[in-house]
Amino acid sequence: MTTAKDIMNKIQEEGVEFIRLQFTDMFGNLKNVAVTSGQLSKILVDKYRIDGSVLFDNAPGGYEGELVLEPDYDTFTILPWRPQQGKVAKFMCDVCYPDGTLYEMSPRTILKQVIDRAAAKGYTFMIRPECEFFLFHQDEAGMPTTITHEEAGMMDVGPVDFGEDARREMVLLLEQMGFEIESSYHEKAPAQHEIDFTEAGTLQAADAIMTFRFAVRSIAKRFGLYATFMPKPKSGEAGSGMHLNFTVFKDDVNIMDGNKGKINDITRDFINGILKHSTALCAYTNPTVNSYKRILAALDEAKTTSDYDIGTTYMRIREGLFEPAVELRFPDSAANPYLALALCISAGLEGIEEGNGANIPMRLPLINVKGMPENLKEAVICAGSDPFINEVVGDDFARIYTECKLNEWNRYMRDVSDWEILNYLYKF
Repeated sequence: MTTAKDIMNKIQEEGVEFIRLQFTDMFGNLKNVAVTSGQLSKILVDKYRIDGSVLFDNAPGGYEGELVLEPDYDTFTILPWRPQQGKVAKFMCDVCYPDGTLYEMSPRTILKQVIDRAAAKGYTFMIRPECEFFLFHQDEAGMPTTITHEEAGMMDVGPVDFGEDARREMVLLLEQMGFEIESSYHEKAPAQHEIDFTEAGTLQAADAIMTFRFAVRSIAKRFGLYATFMPKPKSGEAGSGMHLNFTVFKDDVNIMDGNKGKINDITRDFINGILKHSTALCAYTNPTVNSYKRILAALDEAKTTSDYDIGTTYMRIREGLFEPAVELRFPDSAANPYLALALCISAGLEGIEEGNGANIPMRLPLINVKGMPENLKEAVICAGSDPFINEVVGDDFARIYTECKLNEWNRYMRDVSDWEILNYLYKF
């Protein structure tokens, strides 16, 4: 385990001069405080204090007192794209009360509590994320656009793939940060890319997703590009998902592995738990108005392609040469990974404990599943009517989150879109 002394020695050896203390708000937005290396030793003792309202994006009902940032020493990382003289490093931080107690409405705390409850029953997880994103041009002011001049498609190569150099640089710098990259390639839509990294423990995977997004955006800017994880930035093109592959262990034994790489009843139990709460989960795994533009388009094309596929848009069971794993395909890149993992793991474990997996048919078409909500409002209402959500995230967190997301939906509905102008202005 890394200690404060280890960190201070590393900072001195590497010539680190600035340290970023990072955490997420309830919606998965990365927040950041930068301190100098000279102040870090003091901060490690006295802690850095923040206004608690920042965790709620100033939403009504959030915590308004002081909270403190507790760096997780094991997440210390030097940012290789920053200057090599006067280096910059980062921590992921827990958000705590001033007395050091974990703040219960921090997303990282919520996930840690789920991990602890699962571990008390002997369960641990390995998570392998698959993160998709777009690389678009910036305008003259450096603001993002949805413009790209390429027409590359799935796994095309340069020179057709205009983002090849940027993606290669991302992979190399991510590896310098400790990521083990499995693969990278151009995705289906023009300017869409995917970088996959190896599996990790639950908390490490959530931290890695946040660091990955931060790194990809920062490196893209060096190439004059803007990296966006918006679920569906362009009509008529594929959207970006955050596929999550789960492997479940009980007392350090992979309990998903059946006979010769085939899934077993426990895996079906895990799936059934997720299906049971599927509509409620979407409020957190697909948390924006835009998320449902991706979902609806994908469901139009969904087909069941194997005995255990439940719609390729929704879920896939990976079997064969590798250890069996459940791949959730519906979460998107706007999701807060701490909340998405906390809820999906809790739902899957509930399914295992209820032991109803044997009731899932060998082939289960999407229509027989509760399915996906068609918009954000429907998802939030479903989450509000499922007590399971409150059990995982807490009553106060769920209430504030629900109010914010319904306000987001209402703002969207009040806005007159270009589509409405195009289709109605000349008719009426």
